[in-house]
Amino acid sequence: MFYCMKKQTTHRVLTGMLALILASAAGGLAWGAEPQATAVESHAWGLSFQEEHQPPSAELTPEELAPYDAYYCAPQGENRLYITFDAGYENGNTAPILDALKKHNAPAAFFVVGTYIQENPDLVKRMVEEGHLVGNHTWHHPDLSQTDRATFEKELQDVEQIFQQVTGQAMQRFYRPPEGKFSDENLVWAKEMGYKTVLWSLAYVDWNTDSQPDRETAFEKLLPRTHDGAIVLLHSTSATNAQILDELLSKWEEMGYTFGSLTELGMAAAQ
Repeated sequence: MFYCMKKQTTHRVLTGMLALILASAAGGLAWGAEPQATAVESHAWGLSFQEEHQPPSAELTPEELAPYDAYYCAPQGENRLYITFDAGYENGNTAPILDALKKHNAPAAFFVVGTYIQENPDLVKRMVEEGHLVGNHTWHHPDLSQTDRATFEKELQDVEQIFQQVTGQAMQRFYRPPEGKFSDENLVWAKEMGYKTVLWSLAYVDWNTDSQPDRETAFEKLLPRTHDGAIVLLHSTSATNAQILDELLSKWEEMGYTFGSLTELGMAAAQ
């Protein structure tokens, strides 16, 4: 079983699963029939940080997400961090971010939209060549929690196709919901497409390019919240991130952390 929390959290059941149980109990679901989603619940990912250097509380627990190959943090015990970037467009900050990652030999994941690949093929090729994972952030960055399955699949498949055309490689199946919005159905659909859904357990307000935090504010927000097994969400459009990443990686190393790849997610549960 997959855990990133030291304390057992209250177990809740996703609405879709509960609906199936109730339907079965009422005799409304024939044995062997294809399950049908009912009363689908939507989620907007958010975190509550209660203790320094401990995983935050979230709407769904790791135990609830695990059956869908969905994660927001990794198991504790390895002093490991998983660095990810959301890349919706390019404004000159990705190259210095890649430089810092290379200096520290730190793997990262870049969740890109389709137009990013289309407009920045050389940067995407560099990500791949330097050992980073390029994940799927959909083509148009829509709120997929309110969409149908055909639209959901097309948003991911179109990104897969442009990535293959640019790099000559198949895209690794890691997906991050735009704006952290998703439905119970989205989790099921992503898994059936072979994707792991990747959320996050550490982030700060770095996305507003018109109001960037200064160096001190960034460290004040990130360092106390850093915890073993954290999946870190940063934005590659942030000038602050580009400026501080080298120093931030050094600080994390001084705190005893190493950097892992998202490909490690789920490995402990499978063993």
